[in-house]
Amino acid sequence: MAYADFYRRSITDRDAFWTEQAALIDWHKPFEQVCDYSNPPFARWFVGGQTNLCHNAVDRHAATHPDRNALIWVSTETSEEKIYSFGQLQAEVERMAAMLLDMGVKLGDRVLIYMPMIPEAAFAMLACVRIGALHSVVFGGFASHSLASRIDDAEPVVIVSADAGSRGGKVVPYKGLLDEAIQLAAHKPAQVLMVNRGLAPMPMTPGRDQDYAALRDKHLNDRVPCTWVDATHPSYTLYTSGTTGKPKGVQRDTGGYAVALASSMKNIFLGQPGETYFSTSDIGWVVGHSYIVYGPLIAGMATIMYEGLPTRPDAAVWWSLVEKYKVTSMFSAPTAVRVLKKQDPAALKRHDLSSLRALFLAGEPLDEPTASWISEALGRPIIDNYWQTETGWPILSLCNGIEPANSKFGSPGKAVYGYDVKLLDENTGEELTGANQKGVVAIEGPLPPGCMQTVWRDDARFVKTYWSSIPGRQVYSTFDWGIRDEDGYFFILGRTDDVINVAGHRLGTREIEESISSHPNVAEVAVVGVADNLKGQVAMAFAVLKDPSLAATPADALKLEGEIMKVVDGQLGAVARPSRVRFVTVLPKTRSGKLLRRALQAVCEGRDPGDLTTIEDPTALQQIKELVNG
Repeated sequence: MAYADFYRRSITDRDAFWTEQAALIDWHKPFEQVCDYSNPPFARWFVGGQTNLCHNAVDRHAATHPDRNALIWVSTETSEEKIYSFGQLQAEVERMAAMLLDMGVKLGDRVLIYMPMIPEAAFAMLACVRIGALHSVVFGGFASHSLASRIDDAEPVVIVSADAGSRGGKVVPYKGLLDEAIQLAAHKPAQVLMVNRGLAPMPMTPGRDQDYAALRDKHLNDRVPCTWVDATHPSYTLYTSGTTGKPKGVQRDTGGYAVALASSMKNIFLGQPGETYFSTSDIGWVVGHSYIVYGPLIAGMATIMYEGLPTRPDAAVWWSLVEKYKVTSMFSAPTAVRVLKKQDPAALKRHDLSSLRALFLAGEPLDEPTASWISEALGRPIIDNYWQTETGWPILSLCNGIEPANSKFGSPGKAVYGYDVKLLDENTGEELTGANQKGVVAIEGPLPPGCMQTVWRDDARFVKTYWSSIPGRQVYSTFDWGIRDEDGYFFILGRTDDVINVAGHRLGTREIEESISSHPNVAEVAVVGVADNLKGQVAMAFAVLKDPSLAATPADALKLEGEIMKVVDGQLGAVARPSRVRFVTVLPKTRSGKLLRRALQAVCEGRDPGDLTTIEDPTALQQIKELVNG
């Protein structure tokens, strides 16, 4: 079947289409209604049906293939590797479930997970959904104030944590941060379950803190059956990063999420039972939920859970895992590829990558030069995809499982089945149907299965934030600019709130970044709009060079800056030319790899950069401060 027909049917014959996709998972009780959209924009999928995420991810495979690899844990931080078969994974999850029940967790309760990338984090997630509790994973790098606000919003009965994580060979203690967060939070969890890795001190609070190893021994042989829950029962909440004020908890359902992931593994990510999937993300982010823990396991695949950097012990470490475990599908981020771009290119040729069908990338726009470089270096299809914490699975991609992928570098592909994607004029709400017209990427309701149900405990905020920003229309706004070419391929141009208005001309930062990154000496770039008395705003660019010595002297830097300006002039016109191109060694990013544009802009304008709890390297902003003020 041609993809165009497959997609069209998902929109025009929605119920029949999703009934077919729903057959990819097990149901304890069949659903009575595919989609209840009687109260827009709230969609209820597979109403009346009962299922369980953990059953679909673990138990059904353990019953038929107990010895098949399920969870492969690799830590280059502690030099450990451990493989759990589906049978072993089920046993560990049941022990963890018994521990949570022992600690008083009941159906519908919340369990907050503040963990490094260790197997116990996956056990905890799966144990929660096994017993019908909601997990709320908070990225292990968050500091106390951020953690406290999430504790107050989720109100967990139990928190599961560990003594420490490790990054780049440096121990990152968790327990002190957790204790401080609990002290700051108004809500006090009844109990805390601590995993001791032996990396950092782990002072225990009597009566509240319990040791994982001791409690595991107590429940070593316990069996805990799956609790069958309604398809519409919430599975988890996940807080969107970079929110201001009260954190925004994205609430996900159970049945729709299981179906969406099973379908995407088959139709987008080329997953087959018995194969191995490798996502380089972290469980603290949505990719880690959907495509480290749930998606691959639901598909009956082994999933690699990796703790470490892409460059340690060397830049070939990921490719060594592809070879060793015969990875067939790999999922990473453009940021990681740009990091590898600065390493010895020989690292990409050191290992046998013949098992790898494709490398999938998402998390931020993938620029054409980076896509071309990694495609040529690996000799494998590079498939970009675009989505959000809110959607849980791709909005735009190429459905390689349906027809061969035909990538256009720089584009995350076409609308994925189930998503009625439109480009809309931000002022009038009018749909833009012509080729290469710039508009807001929006989705007509209902959102397909797997997307957020609402904002946790705040339906009004769900409606106001996502469904009320386009005049005259109740559509879901992604808050991203995009264009669609004559072949139906979308190109994402950056956030609608990252638009620069230069003397009345509206410019997306993404467009300028794309142009600058096409210069052969530029490895990475960030562009922000900075207030200007004459033009309202001007574009300011910060570039990381492949070879920093090219800008070693002021004269060299000025010469290279001029070259880059000419590239922008030639590609976009003088109106898009940045006022300055500054050369830095590192860009300010969160630990998940997203550029801290707001902080960058604030520093350029002499303002307070605000909350920097998620910053990867604090020296990055200091370097920019010195450049701007120097």
